[in-house]
Amino acid sequence: MEKVTATRYSGVAIGLHWLMTVLIVAAFGLGWTLSGMEFSPQKLRWIAWHKWLGVTVLGLAALRLAWRSTHAAPPLPATMPIWQQWAAHAVHVLLYGLMFAIPLSGWLFSSAKGISVVYLGILPLPDLIGADERLADWLRALHAWLNYALLGVVAAHAGAALKHHFIERDDVLVRMLPLLGRREK
Repeated sequence: MEKVTATRYSGVAIGLHWLMTVLIVAAFGLGWTLSGMEFSPQKLRWIAWHKWLGVTVLGLAALRLAWRSTHAAPPLPATMPIWQQWAAHAVHVLLYGLMFAIPLSGWLFSSAKGISVVYLGILPLPDLIGADERLADWLRALHAWLNYALLGVVAAHAGAALKHHFIERDDVLVRMLPLLGRREK
């Protein structure tokens, strides 16, 4: 891992963070909408888009983890209490875990349902497990609960970043914002 001297995340890390944020919000919104829709051609189209977003998030999560393993995060402020540093680390671990678990649970659900995932409508992905309706029901519930967990973890993550920005007035948020440098105190 490279020596940590930067006060900001790298451009690649910032780009992946915000790209994944947009994709995850879109996938979540689409999934939420799908859960209340009646069966229709539109629903089938949106299910395909939801799966494409999920596979894209999974691939970008792998890329992001690879990048992160070779590019250290900038240090947290020295004034931050150790428990907050541990909490920040735990939240990041949860976020990474959920960025993998959610798309994988959706892919497993689709496989158990007997419906293959065809990425972008052209690249068929292998079924991860055989068709099993009872398992599919369980995986669907797991996929939903993992998404609710993500919603809670993201709320904590965003809330902490905003607290640091507006209350602590440190650079925790600014170091992940594109095109911004250190803020004036």
